[in-house]
Amino acid sequence: MNEADLLFRGGRVFSAGMAGPEASDVAVTGGRISAIGPRLDHLIGPGTEMIDATGQLLLPGFIDAHVHPVQAGVELLQCEVSAATGAADALALVGRYAAAHPDDPWILGGGWAMEWFPGGNPTAAALDAVVGDRPAALSNRDHHGMWVSSAALRLARITASTPDPADGRIERDADGNPSGMLHEGAAALLSAVLPPVDPELTLRGLLAAQARLHSFGITGWQDAMIGGYIDSGNGFGEAYLRAEERGELTARVTGALWLDRAATLDTVAELAALRDACRADPSRLAFSAVKIMMDGVAENHTAALSHPYLDGDGNATGERGISFFEPELLKRLVAALEGAGFDLHFHALGDRAVTEALDALEAARSGGGIRDARHQLAHLQMVRAEDVPRFAALGAAANIQSLWASHEPQFDELTVPFIAPELIARSYPFGDLVRAGARLAAGSDWPVTSPNPLQAIRVAVTRVSDDAPAGAEPLGGPAQQLSLAEALTAYTAGSAWVNRREHETGRIETGFLADLTLLDRDPFAGPAEAIDQACVVATWVGGRLVYEVPASPSSSE
Repeated sequence: MNEADLLFRGGRVFSAGMAGPEASDVAVTGGRISAIGPRLDHLIGPGTEMIDATGQLLLPGFIDAHVHPVQAGVELLQCEVSAATGAADALALVGRYAAAHPDDPWILGGGWAMEWFPGGNPTAAALDAVVGDRPAALSNRDHHGMWVSSAALRLARITASTPDPADGRIERDADGNPSGMLHEGAAALLSAVLPPVDPELTLRGLLAAQARLHSFGITGWQDAMIGGYIDSGNGFGEAYLRAEERGELTARVTGALWLDRAATLDTVAELAALRDACRADPSRLAFSAVKIMMDGVAENHTAALSHPYLDGDGNATGERGISFFEPELLKRLVAALEGAGFDLHFHALGDRAVTEALDALEAARSGGGIRDARHQLAHLQMVRAEDVPRFAALGAAANIQSLWASHEPQFDELTVPFIAPELIARSYPFGDLVRAGARLAAGSDWPVTSPNPLQAIRVAVTRVSDDAPAGAEPLGGPAQQLSLAEALTAYTAGSAWVNRREHETGRIETGFLADLTLLDRDPFAGPAEAIDQACVVATWVGGRLVYEVPASPSSSE
């Protein structure tokens, strides 16, 4: 056998299908895993790079099945306030940014949390106090709402007489005047006045995001929105194409093209033409999926529910959220998209949205559809018990954002009091899905929340937030907890499957691409609460080093 290019020696290895890690060496030759087993010293040659993995854990590279890297990277380069500790801190950060960028026509960015503000709704007046008479538009961290200044409202001509769009809501004061918060599709009312996105900014944002994702051991992902209301046209897709053409795209990426909420059957042909125009290396970049946003989020009462929302006194209202697609039209669109060869990526957060997405897939199956499809439903905050077995029956993956599956302020303060208790009891039913045979994939939804897979995996296993008091009750109880092996498999092999790369990524197997991440310790060896104390030492894509932990000052002396 030829000498190895890379040889990981003395460590432990975990891959899908294993109950836990095993001691093993791993050899890499020509960008692929060439041997796995004990004592592979016979593969050492003059050109072999040897990596001492003693005390460490080698994993397949993490694959984030639902993430928005270009958007996240652009926000990192704009007014990014996710590090704030509350409303006052966020406003101070915005004020400092505005002062440091006096010539910017708009203050743009995002990352603020709804729980920082009463009812989750900040005001234009508060923003005006730090930006003056400048237009400003800042997405909240879940990107289902936009906080805007008075100048932005004036430029967009949003007034008391402006009607709410069908897919959103303008937050208003007691007199009916816009108060500074635009929910869901109402944010699109700014489209005509927002400055165009600079292509260089999107490219720099993508590369900044890629570097951050590699630092967390992520070697591939599915970008969950190419086009649509957070993209300017298809600028995000163009950024990927430019990066791939220049040899700067080091991850393996699947892009999900946005299905407009006003889509018709003619839209399917347009999306297919856009996909087919991509001339990138398909092992590196493909636009083979379509994103269908079924509903909004529970915090602003736009998630589509089977039960009505509650008011502040616990009484049922007449509101059940918004279905962005009429169910019968959705069935026709799903059938047409399948026929065009697309995999479907549903945003389905409320239980009614989950049902309607599964109904559309079932209708496609009864009509002769459902080929070798890689459909997935993401978020799954609430799932009806009778819908749980339908995932396996329809071959649809459950794409989990497990960092959300715990009691934390946004959930406890802005969701729990306003949702029927029987729906709260069905929150993020990961354990039920596994027992019903559903395939799990996993993602972060970054920049909504952290892109660190190990943080999400810890919550998937414990169902407790990182700041919860000792002895806190896991959300949903122990029955909804995943094992560490199940959570790691979702973030590797499960996500490889939805990206159609499961035959050569997502596992440590001979012949597979050497997309690998090395942790500084074995999280199987410690308590579940310490899973995310492990750190990524290095990340490789196709055997190429794309991230290495910076040397500490003491180690360089």
